[in-house]
Amino acid sequence: MLEPAYQADVVVVGAGIAGLAAAQRLTSAGVTTTVLEAAHTAGGRMATEKVDGFRLDRIGQLLSTAYPELRRTPGLDGLALLPFAPGVLLHSEGRHHRAGAPAGVRSARGALHAVRALASAPRSMPTPRRTVSAPGPSGGPAALRTRAGAPLGTAVDQARLGAALARLAHTPAERLLARPELPAARALAARGLPARTVDGFLRPLLAALLCDPDLTTSSRCADLALRAFARGRLALPEGGAEALPEHMARSLPPGTVRTGVRVTSVATNAVTTAEHGVIRCRAVLVATDARAAAELLPGLRVPDFHPVTVIHHTTDEPPTTGASLLLDADRGGPVAHTALVSQVDPSRAPAGRTLVSSAVLGPPPPDLDAAVRIHLSRLYGTPTTRWETLAVHHTPEAVPAMRPPHDPRRPVRLLAGLYVCGDHRDTSTAQGALHSGHRASAAILSDLGAGRPMHAAEPTATAHAA
Repeated sequence: MLEPAYQADVVVVGAGIAGLAAAQRLTSAGVTTTVLEAAHTAGGRMATEKVDGFRLDRIGQLLSTAYPELRRTPGLDGLALLPFAPGVLLHSEGRHHRAGAPAGVRSARGALHAVRALASAPRSMPTPRRTVSAPGPSGGPAALRTRAGAPLGTAVDQARLGAALARLAHTPAERLLARPELPAARALAARGLPARTVDGFLRPLLAALLCDPDLTTSSRCADLALRAFARGRLALPEGGAEALPEHMARSLPPGTVRTGVRVTSVATNAVTTAEHGVIRCRAVLVATDARAAAELLPGLRVPDFHPVTVIHHTTDEPPTTGASLLLDADRGGPVAHTALVSQVDPSRAPAGRTLVSSAVLGPPPPDLDAAVRIHLSRLYGTPTTRWETLAVHHTPEAVPAMRPPHDPRRPVRLLAGLYVCGDHRDTSTAQGALHSGHRASAAILSDLGAGRPMHAAEPTATAHAA
């Protein structure tokens, strides 16, 4: 129980990964910090439900081994990040095709040389077996095989795609953020890539990475997502999505995170809670989701959201796709992406059982389970009538939309003593949430170190149009 007169340097409202990341850096700097969470567990939307020995993520956002904040955030050094098979598996016209970035291409210049060599090759030469690869965690390419007639187009088309991905992989993030901004769907059309490559690979890939089936996302944020895909591997945290916040919470000093405490108002030097009255402090960081933050900080903009529905099935006769992320290049059903996640992380299913997790983006169809089973049967090439449905998780406000114009570096300092962070202040990814917590903690430490006045002018501070 918190005492009403409890004092701390900083109170963080919300124990999602943004707030926990900020708390990590603040406590590491010697700043006494208390994290208050209304729910009974930390983690926010990165939650995992446990059913009969299965671990079922509620949203199932994909991580990348190329996210720099996963390496920089204190407390995550012990997190096991388990990668999918390199690249992705595309389903098109009843066949599976492996896709990623071109093998042997370590730079944009090398990719362009490959394009020129293929384009100038004599037409009488035999068609090469198409080989694509996705870079491993160290940045080097890992060879993959794909069948002729893949949705990536001809060998020249694939080399052009590889050159585009290689350029993104070697472009600094700040330069991508300075590019002209369009909706991602319109920007893809201007890439100079064949329509078959765009529609068969880039569109379904970006829809999965951004949870945005219509690709209304800012082209800058889409470029950042493709850059991470080209530089690393898609991955899952071992034990479920909750493992990420759990690692962070456990590495904080005992008693830092207080769950079951609902904050009703905030000021620059205090928070008011429903359970424990007023808790006074030198600074307050609101690290909740966008809607809850706007309730505490009137005037804070609430973005639109992308709904996500995750359906979990189990079977004792697994398909043969292995540890791959499977996308539908034909977009012939409600499933945007699916995977045998227990092949990636065996801890998510009991021995002898396979966990199949699938994501439906946007509003779900009326007869969801039947529509998903029919689609999964086509994608995996196997009957699904005997698969058992474990859970259906529908989250209407799963991912903040990033439509242009989108500022991925929205201010985290609202007033001296009052701050805000979360994926709605950055990019709508785990990387964005962690990075916003990093930015907020840096602003707080700067203000505290500079001796700026940490006073409360009124009971509740207001953030105007932030």
